[in-house]
Parts: sequence; C-alpha cells; structure tokens
Amino acid sequence: VIRAICHTQVGKVKIGQKKAHIKEIQVNGGTTEKKVDFIMGLFEQEVKIADVFSQDEMVDTIGATKGKGIAGVVTRWGVTRLTRKTHRGLRKVACIGSWHPARVSFQVPRSGQRGYHHRTEINKKIYRIGKSLKEDANNACTENDLTEKAITPMGGFSHYGTVNEDFVMLKGTVAGPRKRIITMRKSLLPQVSRRAVEKI
Repeated sequence: VIRAICHTQVGKVKIGQKKAHIKEIQVNGGTTEKKVDFIMGLFEQEVKIADVFSQDEMVDTIGATKGKGIAGVVTRWGVTRLTRKTHRGLRKVACIGSWHPARVSFQVPRSGQRGYHHRTEINKKIYRIGKSLKEDANNACTENDLTEKAITPMGGFSHYGTVNEDFVMLKGTVAGPRKRIITMRKSLLPQVSRRAVEKI
C-alpha cells in the first residue's frame, strides 16, 4: 500500500489559520513501482481540485458536524418529556435501568456532547468546479447567465469573506460550520442511477 503525505495551503484562504492540515492519501492502480513513480512526480507539487474531480461526478464528503455543546436527553435522543408535575424536572429519562445488572447499560439515553461528530455523507453531485480569481475574474458566468460576476455575493459570504481560490459547488449540504475543513472522496460505489449520471 502506497500513500502520499499531503498538506493543504491554508494560508491562501484568509481564515486566521496558518498551520496546514496534513493527510495521508492512498494511491491505487498499477504496480508498486508505477505508484511510487507517480507520487515522486507529484513531489512538492500543487494538486488542483480539477485534476482529481470533474463536473457531474458523485463524491462523498467527510467532516465534523457543527458543535452544539452539552445537551440533555430530550434534545439529544428525542425521548419524551415527563408529565407536568414531575418532581426534580421533567426533561429526563424516568428509569435508567433495572437494579440488576447493577450498572447503567450503554443503550440508555444520557445527556452529554451533541454535535462536533465525525460524519461521512455519500453521493454529493459536483455542480461546478470554478477557477480562482487570478485565472478567471468572472468565474460565475454560465451559458444561460452572461452577467460578468465572480462567485462571491455582494458583501462576501457571511462569516467567511471572498472566495479568491478554486472552488467546488456541490448539491446539498455538507457537515460543519463555515471554514470547517471537508474531505472529499471519490464514490466507493459504481454510480448508475439517473440522478448520478445526468449532465448538469
């Protein structure tokens, strides 16, 4: 198994972070010698998003969800509230288990951390892979909308700012707040459905 140790260029996006994210990425296909030569050819080179993914492709996104802090059982597990006159509060679990076995089993809903969970979401369609402002100042133009404009809306994206580098437009939602790092992965399943293979 041959893996490349890659890092992000986090200084290019002005999010107040300087330290790069580091990740090992596995290389598949061909013999071991070919894999090593392929990685050596990319040594200390920039890998653009357009070199890896293409438009109308289905990808998976991996990331940590928005953090919500400590939550009780009603919010966290959706258990029913107790009745109105309950002693010592009603947003609780009434019985957390039998006397024996003399410990609380892990199936019982308890309060604790909600959000900031690691999640993998599959089948996000790539609607657009945009170039950076240096290469294409009007990177939001399409055949149907000939207005000369960049992808950033007026006043910038909220809690983010302007998009100056290459960008990816996905259908649907991705986990986490603004500025959270997202890992995109090629789909592990053969994509055959109408929705997956249609051209945008």
